[in-house]
Amino acid sequence: MQDVARRAGVTKQTVSNVVTGRVGVRPVTAARVRAAIDELGYVPNLVARSLATGSTRTVGLFVPTVGTAFYADLVEEAEDALDEHGHHLLLCTTRQSGERARRHLAGLTSRSVDALLIAGDQDLPDHLPLLSDARFPVALCAWETDAPEQFPMVTVDYEQGGHLAGRHLRELGHRHVAVLASPAHTRRVAGFRRAFAETGVAIRDDAVHIAHEPSFRGGFDAARAALASATGVTALFATHDVLAAGALEAAFVAGRSVPDDLSVVAYDDCPAGPSSRPALTSVVLPRRQMARQAVGLLLDAVAGREPSSRRRTMPPELAVRDSSGPAVQDRVVLG
Repeated sequence: MQDVARRAGVTKQTVSNVVTGRVGVRPVTAARVRAAIDELGYVPNLVARSLATGSTRTVGLFVPTVGTAFYADLVEEAEDALDEHGHHLLLCTTRQSGERARRHLAGLTSRSVDALLIAGDQDLPDHLPLLSDARFPVALCAWETDAPEQFPMVTVDYEQGGHLAGRHLRELGHRHVAVLASPAHTRRVAGFRRAFAETGVAIRDDAVHIAHEPSFRGGFDAARAALASATGVTALFATHDVLAAGALEAAFVAGRSVPDDLSVVAYDDCPAGPSSRPALTSVVLPRRQMARQAVGLLLDAVAGREPSSRRRTMPPELAVRDSSGPAVQDRVVLG
């Protein structure tokens, strides 16, 4: 820093002000400092800076996995939003392990981060008390279960997404449907059932098939069981796109044509959905908008600004594509 100051003909404090951006510097002077930085190849010592300022300009991010499009998009958008404000991202994945989540949370409470964003509630609700004494702000994103009130949150109305899917199938005349669900997706299923109940059609408990894993194989097995248990099924609702992809394969194996005599509606709208054959009708979640707004909540907290709202619930949408069509009215219903 002293070398840069000497080259630019300014003080070390002026160089620090340009690098950190905390104090305004005249544009001409700032340009001279930046030119000196480029000429000398100066890179700030982040450890020394954090010791001097008490800030690491690093935000931790928890996600269950980066192996799905939903969380991959969320991580990318959070990183972009943080980068725009001069912050770095420290990524942790829980990988469906409660013990791994606990270790990460315990480690972060003693690590130098300015804030923590927790995206998705898999593996984490039981361990949130570890953050009660955290010395940094914490925010939640894409949380599907009930969350502690002390944490600000940006999420989506998951039940409304299920309702959109159910209403779509009812408007197409479907009455005999089956649900392929992950165990955690109770709100998605509740919204779907509510849409049918509003038109006088009840979805029985035995029409809800829990996938043994959130994967293509899990969706295939759940769909195969649904189609075998009631041959009058005219539509399948999958609470995750990857389950719907498995359902399309199960329909093909069972000799069912999608959407001619079997409709499939998905949830989450992963990138493969529109390019599948047929293209999947799916509930679209604003994952990138959620990530950006959640980062905004955290940065407001870091800067000591009071956010306009601590709890934000964003609406989902339904993208109607080729995998859903009118119900076949003359199909024989057994049972």
